[in-house]
Amino acid sequence: MRRSLRSAWLKASTVYEKLVFGAWLKYEKQGEEIISDLLLSCGKCTKDFGYIDIASEFPVHETPSFVTNDTFFLRSNVSFRIGDEKITCDRRKIAGLSAPFHAMLNGCFTESSSDDVNLSGNNISPLGMRAISEFSKTGRLGELPSSLLLEILVFANIFCCGTLKDACDKKLASLVSSRQDAVELTEFALEQNSPVLAASCLKVFLYELPDSLNDEQVVELLTSLDAQQRSTMVGPASFSLYSLLAEVSMNSDPTSEKSVLFSKQLIDCAVTARQKMVSLHQLGCIRLFRKEYDEAEKLFEAALSEGHVYSVVGLARLSQINGNNKDSSYEKITSIISSHTTPLGWMFQERSLYCDGDQKWGELERATELDPTLTYPYMYRAASLMRKRDFESALLEINRVLGFKLALECLELRFCFYLAIEDYQSAICDVQAILTLSPDYRIFDGRVAASQLRVLVREHVENWTTADCWLQLYDRWSLVDDIGSLSVIYQMLESDAAKGVLYFRQSLLLLRLNCPEAAMKSLQLARQHASSEPERLVYEGWILYDTGHCEEGLRKAEESINLQRSFEAFFLKAYALADSSQDPSCSSTVVSLLEEALKCPSDRLRKGQALNNLGSVYVDCGNLDAAADCYINALKIRHTRAHQGLARVHFLRHDKSAAHAEMTKLIEKARNNASAYEKRSEYGDRELTKTDLEMVTRLDPLRVYPYRYRAAVLMDNHKEKEAVEELSKAIAFKADLHLLHLRAAFHEHIGDVIGALRDCRAALSVDPNHQEMLELHSRVNSQEP
Repeated sequence: MRRSLRSAWLKASTVYEKLVFGAWLKYEKQGEEIISDLLLSCGKCTKDFGYIDIASEFPVHETPSFVTNDTFFLRSNVSFRIGDEKITCDRRKIAGLSAPFHAMLNGCFTESSSDDVNLSGNNISPLGMRAISEFSKTGRLGELPSSLLLEILVFANIFCCGTLKDACDKKLASLVSSRQDAVELTEFALEQNSPVLAASCLKVFLYELPDSLNDEQVVELLTSLDAQQRSTMVGPASFSLYSLLAEVSMNSDPTSEKSVLFSKQLIDCAVTARQKMVSLHQLGCIRLFRKEYDEAEKLFEAALSEGHVYSVVGLARLSQINGNNKDSSYEKITSIISSHTTPLGWMFQERSLYCDGDQKWGELERATELDPTLTYPYMYRAASLMRKRDFESALLEINRVLGFKLALECLELRFCFYLAIEDYQSAICDVQAILTLSPDYRIFDGRVAASQLRVLVREHVENWTTADCWLQLYDRWSLVDDIGSLSVIYQMLESDAAKGVLYFRQSLLLLRLNCPEAAMKSLQLARQHASSEPERLVYEGWILYDTGHCEEGLRKAEESINLQRSFEAFFLKAYALADSSQDPSCSSTVVSLLEEALKCPSDRLRKGQALNNLGSVYVDCGNLDAAADCYINALKIRHTRAHQGLARVHFLRHDKSAAHAEMTKLIEKARNNASAYEKRSEYGDRELTKTDLEMVTRLDPLRVYPYRYRAAVLMDNHKEKEAVEELSKAIAFKADLHLLHLRAAFHEHIGDVIGALRDCRAALSVDPNHQEMLELHSRVNSQEP
């Protein structure tokens, strides 16, 4: 999404689009200012959504040329009387400012034959007139106060002085330096139709998002614009502007009056049918959240008439809320399902709301079958089993989804289950994991702070010492129990232990749990709590590396090593170098860096990881004996994942059965073992492979390799339709580049050019620079009828 938004910003056709898309990018990247600062410290300046000189983006107003009667310019000067003062001006220069002045001083009006013209009553002061006279001669406005510029701008509008107005507009725009300036000048800019000033005020409001929307004056200004005012302020980018403002407001509070007002403006700005249906549906959802059911119903019906299928869901829910028979809502959702050749999981989940018993269970099973990432079906089944006091089955069901998706609502439900069965140790593990991800999380429909419940549960569990915590962390780490490890670290952070190291460990776990935003926050906290300069540099290196700035990350590692040799600095340098360099000769450098890391003090958790990485490098270099030694040593200090590396060594030594057995050990030990089943599938015969990959999909439906493998086997057996269906099943809930690429190739193979083109375009939306996809797209595109 960010890449597409950045492309929109780079390819913006107007300054207004550039302004809106740049502000949207800035809003999306809020909290990441540290990355820009770190890049700056490395001498690299980021240019994303940088300063926009709005005035320079507007065309210069050309001075009109008038047919002159030189006989009237025999008098070179004219005096303008304002009150008791006279301002002497160059007649020809003043006449050149506008058609009205030209007509006044060079036409049939009495002023044309007079040397003294009374301008009193035109709201211009003598000081202002002198500035105008100077402008008529030089084409420039001097350093004037804003009050005088405002006065001159009004005068320029009255007398149609285009160049003067343009100069005032740009001069005033350059003086907008704060939100208060913008608030005070916006209304004036709109009244005087001054686009540069209006856009400059808007820039301030947008670049201060979301804080600026907490200012009632700003909200009042932006929600009360009519079509003409919107045109002055944001030109043709009105829909984009209010899409951004509505999103920011809804992210803060979807039920707020601000969200309503911005969404109303969005509807007013809509031009195409697509824009209309999206904006109508959005306001319908807000009205539904606000329990304004009649208005919501009208909006959903209007959106549906424009073609917005999702609006049927809103109408179905309203039908039930209004006390109508469930059958009506059921039929509405059924109409969606029957109109789609390939119905989606959410449709069955939605229809389940309007039936009971076995029928409801069946609908939710179908929803999970079509989209296993939907959390509600698992939660409903787990809660139903819990009501029947089938505790073991309830926990198994909720664990299914938590095995591949760390959803807060699922953790909360499991926490409640553990409370119900009085397993307080497990309960505190889950509530601490919740608080790691969301410190302000509230449980029981927002009624109770999770932190308060944690305090209550702690009274029922044993209080661990720091040594106990480390032992627990080793146990959970070796079991590949990432949620359990996360919980232990949360508890350790309450002690006086070195917090930088703990936050760093936390970030590694969060990355493994596919929570990149939370991981980045933990890394930033690690940097904040670093106990020394070398340690801080390492965390800065990881921040840069994780955000795609590998070269700068390496530089930070080197700076840290220059100050103090440490495990983490050498490890970072080795990791980044191994991941970024395509040169095979760098392997020896990576090996020496990891060996240096292992000579430095560290704990067994990190040394196990370093040995594992070193083993991988040795495998890539063909030194299988050294690799095996690394993996065995890693296993001795309970780095369980080293079984995978050792299995690879056995396989490369042509001992598939030993490789399969090694992966079986990992499966037996690991709490989260979908990846282990996937890797073991490479070492069995076809039937065992098929069984393992079915287990992978059951444990983690988001892993794409099993779908690709099964589809390839089907294609080899000339079952083209089934092969495409296997890929389509996963693509329906995960638009993965590799799945799309393979399906596009299958479509090309069976002669479905339209299907192949569709998948190529979708894949290139995910990665516009994917070389194989570009080649396939070019080849297929030439075949399009």
